[in-house]
Amino acid sequence: MMSAVRPILTSIPSPELSTLSPEQYELVRRKVLALVNIDLAHYKSRQMQRRLNALLTRSGKASWEEYFLHLERNPEALRSFKAYLTINVSRFFRDRPKWDHLAGQVLPELLQERRRLRIWSAGCSNGAEAYTLAMILHDLGAIDTGHYILATDIDTDVLEKAKQGGPYTREDVQEVPTHHLATHFDVEDEFYRVRPDLRARVRFRHHDLLNDPFEKSFDLIVCRNVVIYFTDEAKKTLYRRFADSLREGGILFVGGTETIPFLHRLPLRPTAISFYRKTDPR
Repeated sequence: MMSAVRPILTSIPSPELSTLSPEQYELVRRKVLALVNIDLAHYKSRQMQRRLNALLTRSGKASWEEYFLHLERNPEALRSFKAYLTINVSRFFRDRPKWDHLAGQVLPELLQERRRLRIWSAGCSNGAEAYTLAMILHDLGAIDTGHYILATDIDTDVLEKAKQGGPYTREDVQEVPTHHLATHFDVEDEFYRVRPDLRARVRFRHHDLLNDPFEKSFDLIVCRNVVIYFTDEAKKTLYRRFADSLREGGILFVGGTETIPFLHRLPLRPTAISFYRKTDPR
């Protein structure tokens, strides 16, 4: 692959990715796909180009050829590169009012319908979102009724951190209610780690939202601030697949600034800001 990309990469003497032609960016895209199995074609081009440009500048490498060779020879740098591309940003109870609505209205209604819920945290990053769900179920007195909480991400390194329950920084847990900090976390040198009993409630798994099959019959799917980085075409595909994976009456919980394109074509109806219920498509 490098032999096919080298002629164009060596013609770019400085990290000015913003000046790449569509053909040049396509070659960079193909190299990234070969290196880390992430297809940049599904991401917003201008936004991704800015991220890559910043990354190359920080690396100090003189060209894309030099940078890609560095990644091929340095596994740790390659892991960092993949983590940077997958944009792992997550905190416990991030955007607290939305989680309060989930705890105060959405989950109680779902629990009235079903004793055991199937929940999916899609693009879970470091696991903060999935553990937030488990803590809310604990508060509702429903954590011991056999709920299935699946948490998935494309980044295996960040998944390993999630499985280990951290460690998390003070900033990561700044919105966690005090009683949850006391009940569900251990403090180690100013870092926080989720205790084993809560970790056991969540199943973490590697999963590529753009390529892997989805499980079905979920009562709640949480996918927040993940889809915003994708192209409109990728968004439409993902939201259709999320709708297909919900059981009728199930809820999709998205980020506060996210809108669902072509919502009228999907069996999803808004119930509150960031929340959509699957309806009978007939």
